Amino acid sequence: MVNKQYTSIDKLTDLYHSPMMDLLYKAATVHRENHNPNEVQMSSLISIKTGGCPEDCSYCPQSAKYNTHLEVKPMMQVEEVIGLAKNAKVNGSSRVCMGAAWREVRDNRDFDKVVEMVQEINGMGMEVCATLGMLNRSQADRLKNAGLYAYNHNLDSSPEFYKDIISTREYEQRIETIDHARSAGISVCSGGIIGMGESVEDRVGMLMTYVHMEQPPESLPINALVAVEGTPLEEQDPIPVWDMIRMIATARILFPKTIIRLSAGRTQMSHEAQTLCFFAGASSIFAGDKLLTTPNPDFNEDAALFELLGLTTKKPFQDGVQPETKADEKVAIAKKVRAEKEARKTESKNSKFEPRQISVG
Repeated sequence: MVNKQYTSIDKLTDLYHSPMMDLLYKAATVHRENHNPNEVQMSSLISIKTGGCPEDCSYCPQSAKYNTHLEVKPMMQVEEVIGLAKNAKVNGSSRVCMGAAWREVRDNRDFDKVVEMVQEINGMGMEVCATLGMLNRSQADRLKNAGLYAYNHNLDSSPEFYKDIISTREYEQRIETIDHARSAGISVCSGGIIGMGESVEDRVGMLMTYVHMEQPPESLPINALVAVEGTPLEEQDPIPVWDMIRMIATARILFPKTIIRLSAGRTQMSHEAQTLCFFAGASSIFAGDKLLTTPNPDFNEDAALFELLGLTTKKPFQDGVQPETKADEKVAIAKKVRAEKEARKTESKNSKFEPRQISVG
């Protein structure tokens, strides 16, 4: 749903620049009309494959092109990811988002593992989101059949500024990936980053890109740049908190039904600043001490803030039906191979070695 009052670039820019008290009042009013203002969705982000990405995103410490001293880690095992998801659920998260530092999804064993992870986490009664880079329609269909609830693919900024921060992927390719997820029946999570040196016009331009889509994202994360040493944006100053509040409020008014997620950058924000973001329409956060590789408040800190503000955590599937998990042939084969391997190990452990008797004489 798009607020038709602000579908021109000039009107949306005027809204962004409106007096703060007016902007907050409008945003809070829209938020209360469409959402429970005392309920916040907690999502947990798991980096299932870290570092070594071939892309050159100027903000990202996971790019192989920059020396950020990040430890590259291979694809996690299914059991390890399930354990982290269970821990996230115990701590109040209703959604798990799995991120892999890939340029694009490839039809290989690692993708088979992702499909199995989706199946298992969906079976736990949690919303499952994935951010894996570009994907085609058949891959999107496979994730949907596994039980994927949402796919994240950010636009990052406006089409104009995007060219200044990324050269290895076209803006249109990001939109194509979003279209593939949408066509497969997967809900879309897509937003951007502010504080990279972009103008207000670029921030508004990114939002206008979503306006022009057939359907805006179901969830829209707003990230504040976390400048990481070794990346081209390492010397960027932290974004003023008022810019985050303005961006969240503007997005809330423009997309009344969309979940606006207060994402990266919360460690640089006071509790008072985060409270204003919630008041302005943010109704989701990422919980846990890391967002892929960047710092984030831990579960206990967020729990204390929620108690202080009287906020409750949102239960899963309040905004959509839980997807059905369908059988996947490749996953079934992989499970069978693992089971046979474990059976052989168990048999080997349980077998008693009896030395051959040698007669002497």
